[in-house]
Amino acid sequence: MKKRLMFILTAILLCFIIALSACGENGTTVGQESTNENTREDEMTDTIFLTVGSHKVSVKLEKNSAVNALVELLKEGDISYTAHDYGGFEKVGALGHTLPREDEQMTTEAGDVILYSGDQIVLFYGSNSWSYTKLGKIQGSVSEIKDILTESNPVTVMISLQ
Repeated sequence: MKKRLMFILTAILLCFIIALSACGENGTTVGQESTNENTREDEMTDTIFLTVGSHKVSVKLEKNSAVNALVELLKEGDISYTAHDYGGFEKVGALGHTLPREDEQMTTEAGDVILYSGDQIVLFYGSNSWSYTKLGKIQGSVSEIKDILTESNPVTVMISLQ
């Protein structure tokens, strides 16, 4: 019985020592600091840029898993794709990657940047109601956005962090 009690106490003490050694100077778990730094870095990325033809515009980002995945891809490099007019209210093109979907029913507006079917980016210059994942909003007036997105068809779109 005495040996069993000593074994249990030793095991508890060993677990306590291991738990303490896994903590950094400020009491955070080792590796947690870099996670916090990455989280702060992701929080700071609230804007991306689209170059549509010869026009560069900024996009104010939403906060969702699709945006997080897109930003991670953009850290590896810019993404270019070809977008075509569809329905007289949007430009759509294959992203070349699949992003997580958080689709919800919405009515889009000019300037909305949308993920459709997980692998297509839609840039709206008009309005439509459907189930999409919103990525962000192009900054600018409705007339500027419409002019940029209807200038040519098809158009090359480049997505970048800068």
